[in-house]
Amino acid sequence: MPSFGHALLAEFPLERDGIYLNHGTVGVTPLAVMRARAAILEEIERHPARFMLRDLMSLDATTAATPGDGVLRLRAAAARIAAFLGCRSDGLVFVDNATSGICAVLRSLDLRPGDEILLPDLAYSGILRAATFIARERGAVVTTFALPFPASTPERMVDALAEAITPRTRVALLDHVTSETALVMPLAAMASLCRARGVAVLVDGAHAPGAIAVDIAGLGVDWYVANLHKWAFAPRATGVLWAAPHRRSDLHPTVISWGVTHDDWLAEFDWTGTRDPSPWLAAPAGIDFIEQRLGTDAMRAYNHALAWEGAQRLAMRWDRPFDTPEAMVGCMVAVPLPERLGPADAASAQRVRDRLLFDHRIEVPVLASSGLLWARLSVQVYNEAGDIDRLAEAVETLR
Repeated sequence: MPSFGHALLAEFPLERDGIYLNHGTVGVTPLAVMRARAAILEEIERHPARFMLRDLMSLDATTAATPGDGVLRLRAAAARIAAFLGCRSDGLVFVDNATSGICAVLRSLDLRPGDEILLPDLAYSGILRAATFIARERGAVVTTFALPFPASTPERMVDALAEAITPRTRVALLDHVTSETALVMPLAAMASLCRARGVAVLVDGAHAPGAIAVDIAGLGVDWYVANLHKWAFAPRATGVLWAAPHRRSDLHPTVISWGVTHDDWLAEFDWTGTRDPSPWLAAPAGIDFIEQRLGTDAMRAYNHALAWEGAQRLAMRWDRPFDTPEAMVGCMVAVPLPERLGPADAASAQRVRDRLLFDHRIEVPVLASSGLLWARLSVQVYNEAGDIDRLAEAVETLR
């Protein structure tokens, strides 16, 4: 069993004079993964043309050569990630981030005027804006439905979705873990409901890999998009896109390049032009760090307990309601802040967040939702209970 908490800060490049309770926003890359990426960059530069045009992936089967094990580097990395996410590698491609993967799916859909893209009101704002932009181009519409928050249960989430689906709903864009409110969704049950209604399911899994167990093949969804640079310790920017077999032939990346001539969706996504492939190739090092250095189950258990118990302590200390069931908490959790900190608006949230960072060296997201200000605890193995206690003390000094 590894020693979690501040002892593990030696494995990360974080500043030592502050408290970082925001792992989920853009992640923190372990030093071991940074070294793995640096080694890949050096290897590329020793013979860039050979690496990029022959070893990385194949655009020309008549001239391509493969490394000694006969597996092209990009596909080998995809196979390692696919195994971690419970799917086959022939259904998984790399993308820069969850947003780019979701945009690729939405742009590939044959949306007609009046068709409906359905999202929950807790969806990530960037994804909502992307869906709105693409829908407007096609004459389609984006509809949001209210998910119960803060008093939630998995059953109420499914019921809310059931009430929102209409005959015009073409695709439901569902979160696996909501971004700001940090709720683990009953995704398999929601996907089952959509299938029964003839609605395709696109999943925003930005906060899932590494944070919770992910079994893509068992979810019954059409597309699953996720980030690996958050909870799976990959370098930025590393995302993945998985598509069910019947959804691959019409799926194209947002940038079209040489790969499209192969009539092969893997080739299309593998090569969208010259780019730095080192974050993708170093992504397996992040999985190795989880499995070999931390232990997957031990890491998730520690992070969950730290978030869950910390949220309850804060709610009790601040005399605030906390109704989120434990089953909907992974390693992030949103806790209501004291009412005296101001009105529940974006300006107040930013003011509190800035005060915590600049006055107390504590990085934690603060948001306004449901008439309250919330702190989203986003903990990782380098945190410990004392970090959350220091957050409580800092909040109590704010006026």
